[in-house]
Amino acid sequence: MNIRLSQKERMYLEDGKSQEDLCVKKYQSFSNQAEDPELKKLFNKLAAEEHHHLDIINSLLQGKSPDLSQGHNVQQNLSKDQITSSDTPNTSSDAPNTLESSLSFNSPSDKLLLNDLLSTEKYVSSFYDTGVFESANKEVREALQHIQREEQRHGELLFNYMNSHGMYNVK
Repeated sequence: MNIRLSQKERMYLEDGKSQEDLCVKKYQSFSNQAEDPELKKLFNKLAAEEHHHLDIINSLLQGKSPDLSQGHNVQQNLSKDQITSSDTPNTSSDAPNTLESSLSFNSPSDKLLLNDLLSTEKYVSSFYDTGVFESANKEVREALQHIQREEQRHGELLFNYMNSHGMYNVK
C-alpha cells in the first residue's frame, strides 16, 4: 500500500525523524556514561526502541506501511526485564538488606542522565500528541499514536527507576 502524505504530515514526520534520531543518540551516549549496569541495560533497550520509531517514520516518509510489531517485542522485553528488577531493591545474600545497599548505584551523574531523558520523553510524547491531531491520514495517525504510547512507556520506566532508587520522590 502506498501512503500519500500531506505537506503538513511530511513536515511533521521529518521533525519526528530528527527527534527520534536525537533520542537514539542520547540513549546510546548515556548508556556509555551511566554507572549502574542495570541503567546501562535499560538505556540500550530504549535506544533500540527509539531506533524502531525512526524506522517507522522512515517507512512512512517513503510512502510505505510501517511495521509496528517489532517495537512491541522490545516493549514486552522491557516489561519483563526492567520493571521487576528496577522496582525491587538489591537484596542479594552478599549485601545487607539496607536502603544504602539497595541504592549503591544512586549516583548524581546517573540522576542527571535520567532527568535529561525523562524531560526528553515528556517533550517527545507531547510532540506526537500534536502530530496525532494534525494527521489526516489514518495510517500516519495510528503510527504516531503507537509511537506516543511507547514514548509514554519509556517515561514510565525512567520514572520507576528514579523513584525506586530515591531519585524522584512522590510525596
